[in-house]
Amino acid sequence: MKASLLFKEYVWIVDTIRRAGHITLRQLNERWLDTTLSDGIPFSRTTFRRHRQEVEEMFGILIGCDSANRYFIDDSHLLSTDSVEQWMLGTLSVSNIVSEARDLHDRILLETIPSQSDHLSPVVEAMRSGRRVVLTYHRYGSATPRQWTVEPYCLKLFRRRWYLLARFVDGGFAVFSFDRILALLLTDETFTIDPLFDAQSYFAKHFGVMVDDRTEPRHIVLRAFGKERFAMRDLPIHPSQQLLADEADYTDFDVCLHPTSDFLAHILSRGRWLKVISPSDIAQEIKRMHLQAATEYE
Repeated sequence: MKASLLFKEYVWIVDTIRRAGHITLRQLNERWLDTTLSDGIPFSRTTFRRHRQEVEEMFGILIGCDSANRYFIDDSHLLSTDSVEQWMLGTLSVSNIVSEARDLHDRILLETIPSQSDHLSPVVEAMRSGRRVVLTYHRYGSATPRQWTVEPYCLKLFRRRWYLLARFVDGGFAVFSFDRILALLLTDETFTIDPLFDAQSYFAKHFGVMVDDRTEPRHIVLRAFGKERFAMRDLPIHPSQQLLADEADYTDFDVCLHPTSDFLAHILSRGRWLKVISPSDIAQEIKRMHLQAATEYE
């Protein structure tokens, strides 16, 4: 069987079991035979066992089996909603739904994501082998590109963009956006990652990819109005977000993070529907930014 068809089978199996919660092989086959992928041929127990192994090796997703011989996605090892496995589960689910709805291709509209995959594979290889890379990078606002030799520490996907957190050879970290990398070269120079480094912890107190440890994280109270109240409840803007008050006309939330410029830009982008209540200095900064933006229309 072609690799592409096998991949689609793996995707279908993972998504179907995930949505079912617990499902027997017989029930799985009943659903499988209703798809165009099956060609009327059910999974044998041997084939399904082989597919389970391939899914684990390829995606790191474990398909468990309970005492009643029902299969389920073993997510006990998924410690965070930001984990690769959780991302894979969501991606595979969407992929399966879209694949089964090809007859509706003109009625399913997707966002265009800039191609950044050319550098993704070599960066992953450099991380795996502990090799330094040479980046040719063109920062926004810079007249000319520059080259840096860096040690790739982690990758982060944020708002449809891939970013690389890297350490310079002489110390210090920086975040590089993939869409600004003009060239990337793997070197033969090796490095050893700091054993105390933890990627989740590094970004935990920041909004996105901008990191500023010159100040301590701060508790910031945000007041949401209108539909923004419900949007923030459904999609928290930060893992630290906590509900403080839910009134008739507004909802207050607390977040604890470094007030970096990308966080302030997000608050600004919500316009009149999101207001900083405290601390006062951040509230005044947002007010100043709103007033400055208004002058552009005079």
